[in-house]
Amino acid sequence: MNPTIPLLNHAAGEKVALWGGRAVDREAFLAHVAKVAEVLPEAPYAVNLCGDRYGFIVAFAGAMVRGQTTLLPPGRAPRAIEELAAEYRGSYCIVNEPTEVTGLPIHDLALGDHVAPDGDAPVPAIRGDLTAAIAFTSGSTGRPSPNPKRWRDLVAGQMLARRRFELGGSILATIPPQHMYGLEVSVVLPLVAGLCVHAGHPFFPEDIRRAILELGASTSMFTTPTHLRACVESGLEWPRLARIVSATAPLAADLAARAEETFSCPVMEIYGCTEAGSMASRRTRDGDLWRFYDGFAARERDGVVFVEADHLPEPVLLNDYIDVRADGRFKLLGRHADLVNIAGNRASLSDLNLKLNAIEGVRDGVFVVPEQQPDDDVGRVAALVVAPDLDKKEILAALAQRINPVFLPRPLYKVESLPRNAMGKLPREALSRLLDQLRIGS
Repeated sequence: MNPTIPLLNHAAGEKVALWGGRAVDREAFLAHVAKVAEVLPEAPYAVNLCGDRYGFIVAFAGAMVRGQTTLLPPGRAPRAIEELAAEYRGSYCIVNEPTEVTGLPIHDLALGDHVAPDGDAPVPAIRGDLTAAIAFTSGSTGRPSPNPKRWRDLVAGQMLARRRFELGGSILATIPPQHMYGLEVSVVLPLVAGLCVHAGHPFFPEDIRRAILELGASTSMFTTPTHLRACVESGLEWPRLARIVSATAPLAADLAARAEETFSCPVMEIYGCTEAGSMASRRTRDGDLWRFYDGFAARERDGVVFVEADHLPEPVLLNDYIDVRADGRFKLLGRHADLVNIAGNRASLSDLNLKLNAIEGVRDGVFVVPEQQPDDDVGRVAALVVAPDLDKKEILAALAQRINPVFLPRPLYKVESLPRNAMGKLPREALSRLLDQLRIGS
Protein backbone atom coordinates (compact mmCIF):
# COMPACT_ATOMS: atom_id res chain seq x y z
CA MET A 1 0.00 0.00 0.00
CA ASN A 2 1.43 3.35 -1.07
CA PRO A 3 1.58 5.99 1.70
CA THR A 4 -0.19 9.25 1.00
CA ILE A 5 0.67 12.85 1.86
CA PRO A 6 -1.93 15.61 2.41
CA LEU A 7 -2.29 18.18 -0.36
CA LEU A 8 -1.93 21.08 2.07
CA ASN A 9 -1.15 21.80 5.68
CA HIS A 10 -3.53 24.67 6.52
CA ALA A 11 -5.87 24.68 9.47
CA ALA A 12 -9.56 25.41 8.99
CA GLY A 13 -10.09 29.05 8.04
CA GLU A 14 -6.41 29.77 7.32
CA LYS A 15 -5.51 31.74 4.20
CA VAL A 16 -4.09 29.76 1.31
CA ALA A 17 -3.75 32.59 -1.21
CA LEU A 18 -4.39 36.24 -1.89
CA TRP A 19 -6.23 36.18 -5.21
CA GLY A 20 -7.53 39.27 -6.95
CA GLY A 21 -7.16 41.23 -3.73
CA ARG A 22 -9.28 38.74 -1.78
CA ALA A 23 -8.15 36.13 0.72
CA VAL A 24 -8.87 32.51 -0.23
CA ASP A 25 -9.14 30.29 2.86
CA ARG A 26 -8.62 26.56 3.05
CA GLU A 27 -12.31 25.74 2.52
CA ALA A 28 -12.62 27.88 -0.62
CA PHE A 29 -9.37 26.47 -2.01
CA LEU A 30 -10.50 22.87 -1.49
CA ALA A 31 -13.79 23.68 -3.21
CA HIS A 32 -11.92 25.08 -6.21
CA VAL A 33 -9.65 22.02 -6.38
CA ALA A 34 -12.61 19.63 -6.17
CA LYS A 35 -14.45 21.54 -8.89
CA VAL A 36 -11.46 21.53 -11.24
CA ALA A 37 -10.53 17.88 -10.58
CA GLU A 38 -14.08 16.84 -11.44
CA VAL A 39 -14.01 18.41 -14.91
CA LEU A 40 -10.43 17.74 -16.03
CA PRO A 41 -10.20 15.40 -19.03
CA GLU A 42 -9.13 11.81 -18.52
CA ALA A 43 -5.44 11.90 -19.48
CA PRO A 44 -2.01 10.98 -18.12
CA TYR A 45 -0.31 14.36 -18.64
CA ALA A 46 -1.27 18.03 -18.27
CA VAL A 47 0.75 21.00 -19.53
CA ASN A 48 -0.08 23.76 -17.05
CA LEU A 49 0.16 27.11 -18.84
CA CYS A 50 -1.91 29.14 -16.35
CA GLY A 51 -0.36 32.59 -16.01
CA ASP A 52 -2.22 33.38 -12.80
CA ARG A 53 -0.38 31.72 -9.92
CA TYR A 54 -3.54 30.75 -8.04
CA GLY A 55 -4.96 29.22 -11.20
CA PHE A 56 -1.73 27.28 -11.65
CA ILE A 57 -1.84 25.97 -8.07
CA VAL A 58 -5.48 24.90 -8.34
CA ALA A 59 -4.84 23.19 -11.70
CA PHE A 60 -1.69 21.50 -10.37
CA ALA A 61 -3.58 20.25 -7.31
CA GLY A 62 -6.57 19.14 -9.38
CA ALA A 63 -4.30 17.18 -11.71
CA MET A 64 -2.70 15.39 -8.76
CA VAL A 65 -6.11 14.53 -7.31
CA ARG A 66 -6.87 12.89 -10.67
CA GLY A 67 -3.51 11.07 -10.61
CA GLN A 68 -2.13 13.11 -13.51
CA THR A 69 1.41 14.37 -14.06
CA THR A 70 2.03 18.05 -14.84
CA LEU A 71 4.60 18.74 -17.56
CA LEU A 72 6.74 21.86 -17.05
CA PRO A 73 8.30 22.76 -20.43
CA PRO A 74 11.47 24.89 -20.41
CA GLY A 75 9.69 27.72 -22.26
CA ARG A 76 6.30 28.87 -23.50
CA ALA A 77 7.01 28.81 -27.24
CA PRO A 78 3.96 27.08 -28.82
CA ARG A 79 6.07 24.95 -31.16
CA ALA A 80 8.26 23.64 -28.31
CA ILE A 81 5.19 22.78 -26.23
CA GLU A 82 3.57 20.97 -29.14
CA GLU A 83 6.74 18.94 -29.77
CA LEU A 84 6.99 18.06 -26.08
CA ALA A 85 3.35 16.98 -25.92
CA ALA A 86 3.91 14.75 -28.95
CA GLU A 87 6.50 12.81 -26.91
CA TYR A 88 4.05 12.42 -24.01
CA ARG A 89 1.03 10.97 -25.71
CA GLY A 90 -2.31 11.82 -24.17
CA SER A 91 -1.19 15.29 -23.06
CA TYR A 92 -3.51 18.28 -22.86
CA CYS A 93 -3.06 21.94 -21.92
CA ILE A 94 -4.67 23.75 -19.00
CA VAL A 95 -4.96 27.49 -19.62
CA ASN A 96 -6.70 30.48 -18.08
CA GLU A 97 -5.89 32.89 -20.89
CA PRO A 98 -5.76 32.66 -24.70
CA THR A 99 -2.97 30.49 -26.11
CA GLU A 100 -1.41 29.94 -29.53
CA VAL A 101 -0.69 26.29 -28.76
CA THR A 102 -2.40 23.94 -31.22
CA GLY A 103 -2.34 20.24 -31.95
CA LEU A 104 -3.45 19.04 -28.50
CA PRO A 105 -6.63 19.42 -26.43
CA ILE A 106 -7.01 22.70 -24.53
CA HIS A 107 -8.85 22.81 -21.20
CA ASP A 108 -9.96 26.28 -20.12
CA LEU A 109 -9.68 26.68 -16.35
CA ALA A 110 -12.88 28.40 -15.21
CA LEU A 111 -12.67 28.97 -11.48
CA GLY A 112 -15.33 31.63 -11.11
CA ASP A 113 -15.28 34.25 -8.38
CA HIS A 114 -17.51 32.33 -6.01
CA VAL A 115 -17.63 28.73 -4.86
CA ALA A 116 -19.66 27.05 -2.18
CA PRO A 117 -17.10 25.81 0.37
CA ASP A 118 -17.82 22.66 2.29
CA GLY A 119 -16.54 23.16 5.82
CA ASP A 120 -16.37 19.39 6.31
CA ALA A 121 -14.52 18.62 3.07
CA PRO A 122 -11.43 16.50 3.78
CA VAL A 123 -8.01 17.50 2.53
CA PRO A 124 -7.14 15.28 -0.47
CA ALA A 125 -4.45 12.71 0.21
CA ILE A 126 -1.99 12.43 -2.68
CA ARG A 127 -0.01 9.26 -3.33
CA GLY A 128 3.55 9.89 -2.27
CA ASP A 129 4.96 8.03 -5.26
CA LEU A 130 2.83 9.95 -7.76
CA THR A 131 4.99 11.69 -10.36
CA ALA A 132 3.46 15.09 -9.66
CA ALA A 133 5.55 16.94 -12.24
CA ILE A 134 8.20 16.50 -14.89
CA ALA A 135 10.51 19.50 -15.15
CA PHE A 136 12.65 19.94 -18.25
CA THR A 137 16.07 21.46 -18.73
CA SER A 138 17.88 21.95 -22.04
CA GLY A 139 20.97 19.78 -22.22
CA SER A 140 24.12 20.39 -24.25
CA THR A 141 22.28 19.27 -27.38
CA GLY A 142 19.45 21.72 -26.74
CA ARG A 143 16.99 18.83 -26.42
CA PRO A 144 14.82 19.07 -23.29
CA SER A 145 15.95 16.68 -20.57
CA PRO A 146 13.13 15.31 -18.34
CA ASN A 147 13.37 15.31 -14.53
CA PRO A 148 10.45 13.46 -12.87
CA LYS A 149 9.40 14.76 -9.45
CA ARG A 150 7.43 12.57 -7.07
CA TRP A 151 5.03 14.29 -4.70
CA ARG A 152 6.82 12.96 -1.61
CA ASP A 153 10.17 14.23 -2.89
CA LEU A 154 8.80 17.72 -3.58
CA VAL A 155 7.23 17.83 -0.12
CA ALA A 156 10.37 16.59 1.66
CA GLY A 157 12.60 19.08 -0.16
CA GLN A 158 10.42 22.05 0.72
CA MET A 159 10.06 21.04 4.35
CA LEU A 160 13.86 21.25 4.50
CA ALA A 161 13.68 24.74 2.94
CA ARG A 162 11.02 25.81 5.43
CA ARG A 163 13.25 24.70 8.30
CA ARG A 164 16.30 26.47 6.86
CA PHE A 165 14.55 29.81 6.32
CA GLU A 166 12.26 29.59 9.37
CA LEU A 167 9.32 30.60 7.21
CA GLY A 168 5.97 31.88 8.42
CA GLY A 169 3.36 34.34 7.22
CA SER A 170 3.10 34.96 3.47
CA ILE A 171 5.07 34.36 0.28
CA LEU A 172 5.51 36.65 -2.70
CA ALA A 173 7.29 35.31 -5.80
CA THR A 174 8.45 37.26 -8.84
CA ILE A 175 9.20 34.10 -10.82
CA PRO A 176 6.70 31.99 -12.80
CA PRO A 177 5.38 28.76 -11.27
CA GLN A 178 6.28 26.73 -14.39
CA HIS A 179 9.99 26.95 -13.54
CA MET A 180 11.43 24.46 -11.00
CA TYR A 181 12.41 27.27 -8.61
CA GLY A 182 8.96 28.82 -8.93
CA LEU A 183 7.21 25.46 -8.51
CA GLU A 184 9.11 24.73 -5.32
CA VAL A 185 8.85 28.07 -3.52
CA SER A 186 5.51 29.45 -4.76
CA VAL A 187 3.43 26.28 -5.19
CA VAL A 188 4.69 23.35 -3.10
CA LEU A 189 6.20 25.34 -0.21
CA PRO A 190 3.09 27.39 0.66
CA LEU A 191 0.89 24.29 0.42
CA VAL A 192 2.97 22.02 2.65
CA ALA A 193 4.10 24.74 5.09
CA GLY A 194 0.65 26.24 5.66
CA LEU A 195 1.60 29.64 4.19
CA CYS A 196 -0.37 32.21 2.19
CA VAL A 197 0.92 32.94 -1.32
CA HIS A 198 0.23 35.96 -3.51
CA ALA A 199 -1.58 34.79 -6.66
CA GLY A 200 -0.01 37.32 -8.98
CA HIS A 201 3.23 37.36 -10.92
CA PRO A 202 4.48 40.91 -10.32
CA PHE A 203 7.29 41.93 -12.64
CA PHE A 204 7.88 45.69 -12.41
CA PRO A 205 9.02 47.33 -9.13
CA GLU A 206 5.76 49.20 -8.51
CA ASP A 207 3.76 45.99 -9.02
CA ILE A 208 6.04 44.20 -6.55
CA ARG A 209 5.69 47.04 -4.02
CA ARG A 210 1.89 46.91 -4.22
CA ALA A 211 1.88 43.14 -3.79
CA ILE A 212 4.00 43.43 -0.64
CA LEU A 213 1.56 46.01 0.76
CA GLU A 214 -1.35 43.68 0.00
CA LEU A 215 0.26 40.81 1.89
CA GLY A 216 1.35 42.89 4.86
CA ALA A 217 3.88 42.03 7.54
CA SER A 218 5.84 38.76 7.72
CA THR A 219 6.16 38.47 3.95
CA SER A 220 9.08 36.56 2.42
CA MET A 221 9.94 37.47 -1.18
CA PHE A 222 11.44 34.88 -3.53
CA THR A 223 13.04 36.56 -6.50
CA THR A 224 16.06 36.82 -8.83
CA PRO A 225 19.06 39.17 -8.95
CA THR A 226 17.54 40.95 -11.96
CA HIS A 227 14.25 41.70 -10.19
CA LEU A 228 16.07 42.66 -7.00
CA ARG A 229 18.33 45.12 -8.77
CA ALA A 230 15.34 46.76 -10.46
CA CYS A 231 13.62 47.17 -7.09
CA VAL A 232 16.68 48.59 -5.32
CA GLU A 233 17.37 51.07 -8.12
CA SER A 234 13.73 52.14 -8.56
CA GLY A 235 13.83 54.92 -5.99
CA LEU A 236 10.54 53.74 -4.47
CA GLU A 237 9.71 53.67 -0.77
CA TRP A 238 9.62 50.01 0.22
CA PRO A 239 7.76 48.31 3.05
CA ARG A 240 9.74 46.02 5.32
CA LEU A 241 10.01 42.32 4.43
CA ALA A 242 10.67 39.36 6.69
CA ARG A 243 13.36 38.08 4.31
CA ILE A 244 14.40 38.03 0.67
CA VAL A 245 15.54 34.82 -1.03
CA SER A 246 17.22 34.99 -4.44
CA ALA A 247 18.12 32.27 -6.95
CA THR A 248 18.80 31.49 -10.66
CA ALA A 249 22.13 33.41 -10.74
CA PRO A 250 24.84 34.53 -8.29
CA LEU A 251 23.91 37.65 -6.33
CA ALA A 252 26.53 40.40 -6.06
CA ALA A 253 27.51 41.22 -2.48
CA ASP A 254 27.01 44.96 -2.95
CA LEU A 255 23.52 44.46 -4.36
CA ALA A 256 22.63 42.17 -1.44
CA ALA A 257 23.85 44.80 1.03
CA ARG A 258 21.80 47.53 -0.66
CA ALA A 259 18.74 45.25 -0.67
CA GLU A 260 19.13 44.52 3.05
CA GLU A 261 19.16 48.25 3.73
CA THR A 262 16.26 48.96 1.36
CA PHE A 263 13.94 46.25 2.70
CA SER A 264 15.25 46.11 6.31
CA CYS A 265 15.63 42.33 6.20
CA PRO A 266 18.21 39.61 5.60
CA VAL A 267 18.95 38.62 2.00
CA MET A 268 19.57 34.93 1.38
CA GLU A 269 20.41 32.87 -1.69
CA ILE A 270 19.36 29.39 -2.73
CA TYR A 271 21.65 27.01 -4.57
CA GLY A 272 20.00 24.23 -6.51
CA CYS A 273 19.35 22.63 -9.86
CA THR A 274 16.38 21.17 -11.69
CA GLU A 275 17.67 17.65 -11.14
CA ALA A 276 17.85 17.89 -7.33
CA GLY A 277 15.81 20.99 -6.51
CA SER A 278 17.00 23.50 -3.92
CA MET A 279 19.71 22.08 -1.68
CA ALA A 280 21.78 24.83 -0.03
CA SER A 281 21.68 28.44 1.07
CA ARG A 282 23.82 31.34 2.23
CA ARG A 283 23.38 34.86 3.50
CA THR A 284 25.21 36.76 0.79
CA ARG A 285 26.78 39.39 3.03
CA ASP A 286 28.38 36.65 5.19
CA GLY A 287 30.71 35.48 2.41
CA ASP A 288 30.92 32.97 -0.41
CA LEU A 289 30.42 29.73 1.53
CA TRP A 290 27.18 27.77 1.13
CA ARG A 291 25.56 25.41 3.62
CA PHE A 292 23.64 22.34 2.49
CA TYR A 293 20.13 21.77 3.80
CA ASP A 294 19.94 19.21 6.59
CA GLY A 295 20.23 15.70 5.18
CA PHE A 296 22.18 16.60 2.03
CA ALA A 297 25.70 15.30 1.50
CA ALA A 298 28.25 15.70 -1.29
CA ARG A 299 30.43 12.89 -2.62
CA GLU A 300 33.27 13.22 -5.12
CA ARG A 301 33.73 10.43 -7.62
CA ASP A 302 36.09 10.38 -10.61
CA GLY A 303 36.64 14.13 -10.40
CA VAL A 304 32.97 15.10 -10.32
CA VAL A 305 30.62 15.80 -7.41
CA PHE A 306 27.35 14.05 -6.63
CA VAL A 307 24.82 15.12 -4.02
CA GLU A 308 22.68 12.70 -2.04
CA ALA A 309 19.65 13.07 0.22
CA ASP A 310 17.05 10.70 1.60
CA HIS A 311 14.29 12.18 -0.58
CA LEU A 312 16.28 11.97 -3.83
CA PRO A 313 15.69 8.73 -5.78
CA GLU A 314 19.39 8.54 -6.68
CA PRO A 315 22.60 10.60 -6.39
CA VAL A 316 22.57 13.69 -8.60
CA LEU A 317 25.58 14.75 -10.63
CA LEU A 318 26.26 18.46 -10.18
CA ASN A 319 27.00 20.60 -13.21
CA ASP A 320 29.15 22.81 -10.98
CA TYR A 321 32.60 22.56 -9.48
CA ILE A 322 32.42 22.94 -5.70
CA ASP A 323 35.07 22.93 -2.98
CA VAL A 324 33.67 21.17 0.11
CA ARG A 325 35.24 22.25 3.41
CA ALA A 326 35.80 20.13 6.50
CA ASP A 327 32.72 21.60 8.23
CA GLY A 328 30.47 20.60 5.31
CA ARG A 329 30.13 24.07 3.85
CA PHE A 330 31.24 24.58 0.27
CA LYS A 331 32.45 27.20 -2.15
CA LEU A 332 30.93 27.36 -5.62
CA LEU A 333 33.72 27.47 -8.20
CA GLY A 334 31.66 27.65 -11.39
CA ARG A 335 29.76 25.49 -13.82
CA HIS A 336 31.48 22.87 -15.95
CA ALA A 337 30.43 24.80 -19.06
CA ASP A 338 31.15 28.16 -17.40
CA LEU A 339 34.94 28.08 -17.26
CA VAL A 340 36.90 30.01 -19.88
CA ASN A 341 40.53 29.27 -20.73
CA ILE A 342 42.50 31.94 -22.60
CA ALA A 343 46.24 31.45 -23.09
CA GLY A 344 46.39 29.16 -20.06
CA ASN A 345 44.42 31.55 -17.83
CA ARG A 346 41.12 30.32 -16.41
CA ALA A 347 38.13 32.28 -15.24
CA SER A 348 34.47 31.67 -14.50
CA LEU A 349 31.94 33.54 -16.61
CA SER A 350 29.75 33.90 -13.51
CA ASP A 351 32.58 35.63 -11.65
CA LEU A 352 33.34 37.87 -14.62
CA ASN A 353 29.66 38.83 -14.77
CA LEU A 354 29.61 39.69 -11.07
CA LYS A 355 32.63 41.97 -11.47
CA LEU A 356 31.13 43.64 -14.55
CA ASN A 357 27.81 44.32 -12.84
CA ALA A 358 29.57 45.68 -9.74
CA ILE A 359 30.86 48.66 -11.74
CA GLU A 360 29.02 51.82 -10.76
CA GLY A 361 26.89 52.95 -13.70
CA VAL A 362 26.45 49.44 -15.16
CA ARG A 363 22.76 48.55 -15.03
CA ASP A 364 23.14 45.12 -16.60
CA GLY A 365 25.86 43.21 -18.35
CA VAL A 366 27.04 39.79 -19.43
CA PHE A 367 30.19 38.15 -20.78
CA VAL A 368 29.73 35.88 -23.79
CA VAL A 369 32.03 33.38 -25.46
CA PRO A 370 31.34 34.02 -29.16
CA GLU A 371 31.63 31.47 -31.91
CA GLN A 372 35.22 31.59 -33.10
CA GLN A 373 35.60 33.55 -36.32
CA PRO A 374 37.74 32.25 -39.22
CA ASP A 375 40.21 35.13 -38.86
CA ASP A 376 40.51 34.82 -35.07
CA ASP A 377 43.22 32.41 -33.93
CA VAL A 378 43.07 33.51 -30.27
CA GLY A 379 40.15 32.73 -27.96
CA ARG A 380 38.39 35.83 -26.72
CA VAL A 381 35.34 36.85 -24.73
CA ALA A 382 32.84 39.53 -25.65
CA ALA A 383 30.57 41.55 -23.39
CA LEU A 384 27.16 43.18 -23.74
CA VAL A 385 26.59 46.06 -21.36
CA VAL A 386 23.67 48.31 -20.43
CA ALA A 387 25.32 51.50 -19.12
CA PRO A 388 23.76 54.68 -20.57
CA ASP A 389 26.03 57.08 -18.65
CA LEU A 390 29.35 55.33 -19.31
CA ASP A 391 31.39 55.06 -22.48
CA LYS A 392 33.26 51.92 -23.51
CA LYS A 393 36.66 53.23 -22.38
CA GLU A 394 35.33 53.89 -18.87
CA ILE A 395 33.84 50.39 -18.63
CA LEU A 396 37.05 48.73 -19.86
CA ALA A 397 39.16 50.83 -17.47
CA ALA A 398 37.00 49.80 -14.52
CA LEU A 399 37.14 46.15 -15.60
CA ALA A 400 40.93 46.29 -15.94
CA GLN A 401 41.14 47.03 -12.21
CA ARG A 402 39.02 43.97 -11.39
CA ILE A 403 39.97 41.14 -13.75
CA ASN A 404 42.96 39.57 -15.51
CA PRO A 405 43.61 41.67 -18.66
CA VAL A 406 43.41 38.60 -20.93
CA PHE A 407 39.67 38.48 -20.13
CA LEU A 408 38.94 42.08 -21.06
CA PRO A 409 36.11 41.80 -23.60
CA ARG A 410 37.00 42.20 -27.25
CA PRO A 411 34.60 43.40 -28.42
CA LEU A 412 32.46 45.21 -25.85
CA TYR A 413 29.05 46.35 -27.09
CA LYS A 414 26.78 48.83 -25.37
CA VAL A 415 23.11 47.88 -25.73
CA GLU A 416 19.80 49.28 -24.51
CA SER A 417 18.74 46.02 -22.85
CA LEU A 418 19.61 42.33 -22.58
CA PRO A 419 17.22 39.59 -23.81
CA ARG A 420 16.35 38.20 -20.37
CA ASN A 421 13.46 35.76 -20.03
CA ALA A 422 10.80 35.64 -17.29
CA MET A 423 13.30 34.04 -14.88
CA GLY A 424 15.85 36.80 -15.48
CA LYS A 425 18.09 34.34 -17.32
CA LEU A 426 19.82 34.97 -20.64
CA PRO A 427 19.20 32.12 -23.10
CA ARG A 428 22.33 31.28 -25.06
CA GLU A 429 20.50 31.38 -28.40
CA ALA A 430 19.12 34.88 -27.73
CA LEU A 431 22.58 36.14 -26.76
CA SER A 432 24.16 34.60 -29.87
CA ARG A 433 21.56 36.23 -32.12
CA LEU A 434 22.11 39.63 -30.51
CA LEU A 435 25.88 39.27 -30.75
CA ASP A 436 25.64 38.35 -34.44
CA GLN A 437 23.43 41.37 -35.13
CA LEU A 438 25.85 43.69 -33.34
CA ARG A 439 28.85 42.21 -35.14
CA ILE A 440 27.22 42.67 -38.55
CA GLY A 441 26.16 46.21 -37.72
CA SER A 442 29.54 47.33 -36.39
